[in-house]
Amino acid sequence: MSHAVPTLARPPATAAAELAALARLAGPLVAANLLQMAVFAVDVVFVARLGPVPFAAATLGVFLFHILAFGMVGLVGAAEPLIAAALGRRVHAVREVRRSFRMALWLAVAGGLVVMLVMNLAAPLLRAAGQQAEVAAQAGAFCRILSLAVIPAVASALMRLTAAALGRPGWALMVTAISLIVGILANYALVFGHFGAPALGLTGSALASVTVSVTATAAYALILLRDRRLRRFRLFGRWWRPEGSRMVEIARLGAPIALGWIAEGGLFGGAGLLMGMISVTAIDAHAVALNIAAVAFQIPFGIAQAGTIRVGFAYGAGDAAWVARAGKVAILAGIGIMVLTAALFWAIPSLLVRIYVDPASHGAVAALAVELLGVAALFQLFDGAQAVAAGVLRGVQDTRVPMMIQIFGYWAIGFATAAALGFGVGMGATGIWWGLAAGLFVVSVLLLWRWSAREVLSPLGGAAK
Repeated sequence: MSHAVPTLARPPATAAAELAALARLAGPLVAANLLQMAVFAVDVVFVARLGPVPFAAATLGVFLFHILAFGMVGLVGAAEPLIAAALGRRVHAVREVRRSFRMALWLAVAGGLVVMLVMNLAAPLLRAAGQQAEVAAQAGAFCRILSLAVIPAVASALMRLTAAALGRPGWALMVTAISLIVGILANYALVFGHFGAPALGLTGSALASVTVSVTATAAYALILLRDRRLRRFRLFGRWWRPEGSRMVEIARLGAPIALGWIAEGGLFGGAGLLMGMISVTAIDAHAVALNIAAVAFQIPFGIAQAGTIRVGFAYGAGDAAWVARAGKVAILAGIGIMVLTAALFWAIPSLLVRIYVDPASHGAVAALAVELLGVAALFQLFDGAQAVAAGVLRGVQDTRVPMMIQIFGYWAIGFATAAALGFGVGMGATGIWWGLAAGLFVVSVLLLWRWSAREVLSPLGGAAK
């Protein structure tokens, strides 16, 4: 059924045409990623008004949720390169796309149940990690409710990636905008008791997050069923039918992605713990600078998602020249964008920090955050390069070696250097961030080397795996 294959799955004639195709995919995904940051910020804005203990409990709970759910998205997200490759091959594309989507959805439910179990053990886990008893107790209650959002959150992420691979990336922006509106209204109603709802405080915030996740999942399901292009694939057809070999294939590709993403998220979480050993000012400055860097990171992350799809098309088509072109264009685009964001970090750091804290009342925090942004300006380049390089490697279904590179670079180099510079050399918070930069630099260099080696040795992925 080649008529169902999206136009974006056709090989471009030039690098300029490839860049245009990448931009059509990446643009909506980047915009949706940036808007998703606003969705996360809504929870922070409302919960911060409840007081320091609920805010600390929510911060810990949301961190646990995000790192585990993000790992699950990496696991099921392995369906993305498989779907792209099926479209590139154009042989039984509809059936192959449906099989990958269905088994990834099964994994989202199965893995989500495991994550829910861990979320329900949050209180004893946090107590074992040395958190205050009251904070751990409130975080445990918060996580028990928030665990209900895991499966819909992972499922909606899978549907979003699938819609993008099938040529409908724009839906991601619309659904995220809806999620933002629902998040604001649900928090307003449930946290403080408006629109006739009871004031539930921290519990209300957790319920609002569940509402947002369920809403996004329902919206994407409706889109997949009703969109004229997407419904041709009958993605929910025979949803009960198992495909053991395809599930194993998704798990084999996805488990390394999940572990790599968790290693990266854990690095920045670990850096926060190191900041806590210095001072409250260091923690606050770290949070401000990291939030600014995270917003900028959404751009190369969206390009990486689009790069996975573009390279996946070429990989499935068996077109080595297209594989090389698509990967190179995506990597250069990611690095180029991060050059611009790095320039902003160097040029107007004080202005960016002022968005989050008032220098008049929090002078020490603002000054340190500006100093950290100077380091972030450098590691933005490395962060963008490693994100897109990992994305294009996923396109040729290469995930195991990149995972080993990420774990080594982030922890053996990044965290170790951060601890050594922060405390051994006495550079404090700035030294910790130079350690993060070192880890990102090593990962970016090794992933770019991996891509170059594959391009020379096995452009279509066979021998280099």
